[in-house]
Amino acid sequence: MTEMVYGSVPVRNAEPVLPKWWRTIDSWSMSCILILFGIGLLLGFAASPPLASKTGLPPFYYVERQAMFGGLALIAMFLTSMMSPILVRRLAVVGFVGALIALMGLPFFGTDFGKGAMRWYSLGFASVQPSEFLKPGFIVVAAWMLAAGQEINGPPGRLWSLILAVIIVLLLAVQPDFGQAALVLFGWGVMYFVAGAPIVLLVAIAGLVVLGGSFAYNNSEHFARRIDGFLTPDVDPRTQLGYATNAIQEGGFFGVGVGGGEVKWSLPDAHTDFIIAVAAEEYGLVLVLCIIALYAIVVVRSLMRLMRERDPFIRLAGTGMACMFGVQALINMGVAVRLLPAKGMTLPFVSYGGSSLIAGGIAIGMLLAFTRTRPQGEIGDILRGRVR
Repeated sequence: MTEMVYGSVPVRNAEPVLPKWWRTIDSWSMSCILILFGIGLLLGFAASPPLASKTGLPPFYYVERQAMFGGLALIAMFLTSMMSPILVRRLAVVGFVGALIALMGLPFFGTDFGKGAMRWYSLGFASVQPSEFLKPGFIVVAAWMLAAGQEINGPPGRLWSLILAVIIVLLLAVQPDFGQAALVLFGWGVMYFVAGAPIVLLVAIAGLVVLGGSFAYNNSEHFARRIDGFLTPDVDPRTQLGYATNAIQEGGFFGVGVGGGEVKWSLPDAHTDFIIAVAAEEYGLVLVLCIIALYAIVVVRSLMRLMRERDPFIRLAGTGMACMFGVQALINMGVAVRLLPAKGMTLPFVSYGGSSLIAGGIAIGMLLAFTRTRPQGEIGDILRGRVR
C-alpha cells in the first residue's frame, strides 16, 4: 500500500570499502608519503653499514629493521585512513590515554640509553618512545574539546584543551624533551588559532613560552648546552652539528656520488636526526629540494582539502595534524643546517626509528581519513546562508 501511494525507493548496493577508499582518499599525499619512505630506505643503505660495523652487526641491519618498522607503519596508515572520523576519534582517545600513562611512568621505569633524556622504554629487542604516540592522540583529543566548546551550551573546551596541553608540556620537559614539548604546544596553538582564539591571547601564550624557555635555560644543563652550542659563532668541527654542516657544504648541488659520502662514518645519529646531511652530501641539493617539496605537497594539499570541510572537529584535527607533520620536518632540517638548536627530532618517514615510523604512520593515516572527500556541501554554502 505504501509503495502504491509514495512509489518504491530503489535500494543501492553499498559500495565496496576499497573502491570507496581509493575514490575518496588524497592519492597525491599518500604517494608523497610512500616516496619519502622509499627515500628513507635508500639513505639507510648509505647510513647503516658504518653504524653496524661499529656495533658488530650485519651491514644492513638497520635497513632491514627500518623496512620492518616501515612496513608496520604503512599498514597502520592504510588501515587508519579507511576509518570514519568518529572511529578515528575513538582510536585516538584510547591511544592518547595509554600514551599519557606511559609518559607519566617514564621517570620510574624509563631509560635514557646514555643520551641524558629519559624518553624510552627498553623492551630488550626494541624500544618505545611514548611521546611519539602521544602527539597524534593529543591533536585529536584537543580538537574534539575545541570543537565541543564551539557548540551552544557546550563545555569549556578551550580551557580544557589548554590545561591538557600544559600538563603534557610539563611531562615532556621533565624528561627533558623540549623539542617535542614545543611541537605539541605548536600543534595546539595552530588549532586554537583556527578555532577563533584572539591574537592577544596567543601573544600572551608566546610570552609565557619565552619565560619558560628562560627558566629551562637557567635550570637545565641539557637545554643550556644545546642553546649555547647553537648561539656560539664558531662550530666545533668534531660535533654532530660540525660534521653535518661540513657534509652539506661538500655535497653541493649534485652531491659527491652514491656511497662517496664521509659524514656517515663520523655522525653517530647519521641514520636518525641527521639523515638529511647524508642526503645532502651524497645526492646534493637536488634530493634535499625534492624531500622538501614532498613534505610541502602533503601539508598544502591537506590544508586545501580541509578548507572545504564543514565539520569543525575534522577541520581542527586535520589542520593540527598537517601542521605538526610539516613543522617536525622543518625542525629536523633546520637543525642540520644550524638554523635551529639541536632538538633530537626525527625526519618523518625518512629517519630510522621504530616509534617514530609507526606513530607517524598512524598520524598520517588519521590525516588521510580526515581529508577524504565526503558527501557534503561546501563550507562556503554555510557562510552564504548566514549572510542571507
